[in-house]
Amino acid sequence: MSRPPTRRGLLRLAAGTAAAVPLAQATAPAHAATGAAPDAPGMAGTAGTAPGRAATAAAPALPVQPFPLGQVALGDGVFRRKRDLMLDYARAYPADRILAVFRANAGLDTRGARPPGGWETADGNLRGHYGGHFLTLVAQAYADTREAALKTKLDYLVGALGECRQALADHGSPRPSHPGYLAAYPETQFVLLESYTTYPTIWAPYYTCHKIMRGLLDAYTLGGNAQALTLASGMGDWVHSRPGALPKAQLERMWSIYIAGEYGGMNEVLADLHALTGRPEHLAAARCFDNTALLDACAEDRDILEGRHANQHIPQFTGYLRLYDHTGEERYAAAARTFWDMVTESRTYSLGGTGQGEMFRARGAIAATLDDKNAETCATYNMLKLSRQLFFHTPDPVYMDHYERGLTNHILASRRDTGGAPSTSSPEVTYFVGMGPGVVREYGNIGTCCGGTGMENHTKYQDSVYFRSADGNALYVNLYLASTLRWPEKGLVVEQTSDYPAEGVRTLILREGGGTFDLRLRVPSWATAGFTVTVNGVPQRAEAVPGSYLTLTRNWRRGDRVGVLAPYRLRIERALDDPAVQSLFHGPVLLAARSQATGFRSFSFYKDFTLRGDLADAIDPEGRPSHFTTHGLTLAPFHLADDARYHAYFRRAEPVVVFGATDSGVPNRARGDGLTFLDVLWARAPFAASGDFVRAVGVVADLWLSEGRFTRAERDRVVAAASGVTQVRHA
Repeated sequence: MSRPPTRRGLLRLAAGTAAAVPLAQATAPAHAATGAAPDAPGMAGTAGTAPGRAATAAAPALPVQPFPLGQVALGDGVFRRKRDLMLDYARAYPADRILAVFRANAGLDTRGARPPGGWETADGNLRGHYGGHFLTLVAQAYADTREAALKTKLDYLVGALGECRQALADHGSPRPSHPGYLAAYPETQFVLLESYTTYPTIWAPYYTCHKIMRGLLDAYTLGGNAQALTLASGMGDWVHSRPGALPKAQLERMWSIYIAGEYGGMNEVLADLHALTGRPEHLAAARCFDNTALLDACAEDRDILEGRHANQHIPQFTGYLRLYDHTGEERYAAAARTFWDMVTESRTYSLGGTGQGEMFRARGAIAATLDDKNAETCATYNMLKLSRQLFFHTPDPVYMDHYERGLTNHILASRRDTGGAPSTSSPEVTYFVGMGPGVVREYGNIGTCCGGTGMENHTKYQDSVYFRSADGNALYVNLYLASTLRWPEKGLVVEQTSDYPAEGVRTLILREGGGTFDLRLRVPSWATAGFTVTVNGVPQRAEAVPGSYLTLTRNWRRGDRVGVLAPYRLRIERALDDPAVQSLFHGPVLLAARSQATGFRSFSFYKDFTLRGDLADAIDPEGRPSHFTTHGLTLAPFHLADDARYHAYFRRAEPVVVFGATDSGVPNRARGDGLTFLDVLWARAPFAASGDFVRAVGVVADLWLSEGRFTRAERDRVVAAASGVTQVRHA
């Protein structure tokens, strides 16, 4: 049976005609490191007002908590430059174009505005989703910059949506079943889903609902707009009245439908709404979105992901964590943890993204799935959210290692660099980021899912640089991005200077405040060349283990300076299903070979190794940070976002056992796991002296002989070649 067309495929058909169509932990969700909300309002109120506090549903205090987005400011560097490109878009893009589809659905004047296009068209079955993302974009931009014009724009958007909802309730055609209903299309799509209508007759109505609700909650928590919470609460009431009235079996069948049953993070946003309103109906509505078959399988550590739509399911698990917070049901948390493992351990490409053509493939299928449609950017957006939430529950550095990988190598790469005037008509972000040989990134994506999450990605880079312990006695430094943290509860201002993702010393300066607390510095798993910490110039003796946190406890004083140096090393990562297919990294930075070829490039390195066994002996610096040359090609940081063809993976070609210029003539055979004789030998490096090297060759050659991969004569030729070599030397 053929699979229905992908949303990306339908976008290509629609893009040409779209433009022509006229038209706080308990009280603030942990979703986006909230910041600017007033006291939690009741269910009345207008933009910027804060009526009396409503009852809130206290979730358990998590051991680690985020800082509000507005309390962390980006410093100079590539992250801020990319952020500024998206801020230009947020400021310039007309609010009335975002509102056009909502106003048309409500029978209101569209003020001559055309919908954005893409999937956000006058008749598109996903219309309204992009407006929700745009609300989040403007809310995040305002929380970051505190620009009055952004606040005005946010309030205008929310106020207009309030007018649309009222018009729908008063004279909608057809009139919604509940006055809380707010969407850019009639309730018909939801009715059809309840009779199991499939995609593409309908798209993903609850996905669209989620985006609008999330945008409204962000307008409240980040932008201080009380009316936004009123609208979101009404939508929550409508959801409770609709799926809340359906039998569980019907819901489970709905959520199993490809695309049509996609609901984004409805369970997450409803749990966050419950935390703000205290309404039990909102928590009950969140539990309607249990995708039970997959939830139970993951809770039981049964991997059934193959063939499932990746981004249809990833955000469900962030929602399950939020439900765990409010219900204490362990299966929710267990499912989220094991799902994360299933994706990151066996379905993640070197850039930190997952999926081929939007779908999860078999465990370990990396080399076999490389093409131009890998790593949907939405999926990485949601995997980073899930990683962050899991860290709040269990501060395991593995979550932040994954976060850093995806942020640095996928999200940062997903916004086009510009040498001219920035675009104010398109977010200029990626949908897929291909990992096959000789692919080219495509940018744009106005009105698509990845265009929506892309707007958010580049206006919240700072949300996970720092965390705090629940008791306020520890400050986590997770990412080494140039930034300034303001922690008013402790009177602290901490500035971090850094050229990240370029290599160099990171310096944390206590600009204001002081006192006794733990400073927990993440030691990245890639930091195998050392991790040195100084305080006011004095080296610290604390042990730094890659993949951990190093804790400094002292009575900190204003002016204290903490220096962190983690030298970058060149390293390779092998594809799980074919170890000869590899990626190159310089520290955390994925390197891409620039080449017009559309087949795998073959690289050979071992012949150039010295006794230290370092790739630096085979790959030459090019003169710019994280730029190198090898085999006549330039290796550049993957996050450089242009239109050049690139190779994120290459094929390792080491056919014969060679030591320097000495060729043994013996095939470099591999064992069952794909590792070759030379792979196993050089994994033992560095070697202190030539004698140590020769002895290691003998040990591995004897192993290859005992397991039938060398004959006796081949074993002897390999050892003889090693014994007589002079080119394998000290660096």
